[in-house]
Amino acid sequence: MSRRLARAALSLYRWGGVALYPIVGPYLAYRIAKGKEERSRRRERYGFGSVPRPSGPLVWFHAASVGETLAIVPLVKEVRRRGIAVLLTTGTITSAKVVKERLGADVIHQYVPLDMKPAISRFLEYWHPDLAIMAESEIWPTTILELGTRHIPQVLVNGRISDRSFPRWKRRMSIADAIFENFALVIAQSETDAERFRTLGALPVMVSGNLKVDTDAPPADAAVLKSYRDQIKGRPTWAAISTFEGEEAAAGNVHRVLKERSPGLLTIIVPRHPERCDAIADMLTARGLKVARRTRGDALTPETDVFLGDTIGEMGLYLRMTEIAFVGRSLTAEGGQNPLEPAMLGCAVLSGGNVQNFREAYQQLARNGSAKMVRDVEMLAKGVHYLLTNEAMRKQMIDAGQETVQEMRGALKATIKGLEPYINPLTVKARLHPRQTS
Repeated sequence: MSRRLARAALSLYRWGGVALYPIVGPYLAYRIAKGKEERSRRRERYGFGSVPRPSGPLVWFHAASVGETLAIVPLVKEVRRRGIAVLLTTGTITSAKVVKERLGADVIHQYVPLDMKPAISRFLEYWHPDLAIMAESEIWPTTILELGTRHIPQVLVNGRISDRSFPRWKRRMSIADAIFENFALVIAQSETDAERFRTLGALPVMVSGNLKVDTDAPPADAAVLKSYRDQIKGRPTWAAISTFEGEEAAAGNVHRVLKERSPGLLTIIVPRHPERCDAIADMLTARGLKVARRTRGDALTPETDVFLGDTIGEMGLYLRMTEIAFVGRSLTAEGGQNPLEPAMLGCAVLSGGNVQNFREAYQQLARNGSAKMVRDVEMLAKGVHYLLTNEAMRKQMIDAGQETVQEMRGALKATIKGLEPYINPLTVKARLHPRQTS
């Protein structure tokens, strides 16, 4: 496909969104009914601003999920420190709560508009951002093209292209080139990601490392943590975190296998999607396991087999209750989840082999002896048992993990350096225009 045809195809994509507009209402209504959208703020998804735009320069940050939101918090704080107003969009209720908890009134939060021309145009005409900084693994063509049409610089930070996405883009090189050429800069997580972006037409591209390494460890309420530790009273524990379908059953099987070998064993399960917890609790109970749930305030009695972490935003609590963590979406699902948080918080890390989305992090952790990969449930049970009974090895893995995280830091500094040409002029402009709302 020629570049001319590629641009025509993208133009049809943008305007095709208008035809889809009539079905958006029922779609959002369905999500509202499922608790996945805020009814009172649904107009934001159509690009309507719900608060006034401040005067002076404005940087638009976008982070779709909780992990991406947490990753850019230090970067957002740096921009705000320079006196520049920040508009931060996210895609989920959960990530909106993270913004409120971590940044409060220091930023303007809106839900990201749908990737359709009417919504994106309305959004950009209202907010008039001077710079767009995206921390998103998905590529939204309409948003990118509309920013390009308005000559608004857009930078992709913490950029990554998965093993699955890259071949798909390569099969549509002309379209990829027409999209990726709109980025003023791509700051990639790794050399592999950087080369993929260059192949698809992005220039310039630089490497920063993973911003998630430079974030603070997830917090925990000290009083709640002490209460649970008092209830555990030295029982052996391990956690299966960020689990996907099938991995909770695997954790239950591990518990049943190890219960006799490790008397008093407590298994902590924290599913990636808490809305599945009713079904998970029923499944575990049907297997003869006694389940306590965080949302119900259940006590951890000596008879409790599984503590089900069915809340959002309390990973710091659950990880501080153990020294062994299996990280999910890696055994019965693919892609992997972030292993850096358990490493930061003093856990020996176990994982399945399907960790493509966090390949570099796992490689460095494994190279330094702080993470071990398992093939199946049997191997997971053996790994958990070995770490429960071998304190020296457990401590060695924990120390290596924390050292590895320190070695990997530096992505924030590199990212800020890459953004300087775009942020510095706005810093000067912000000093000339004291922030007001209009």
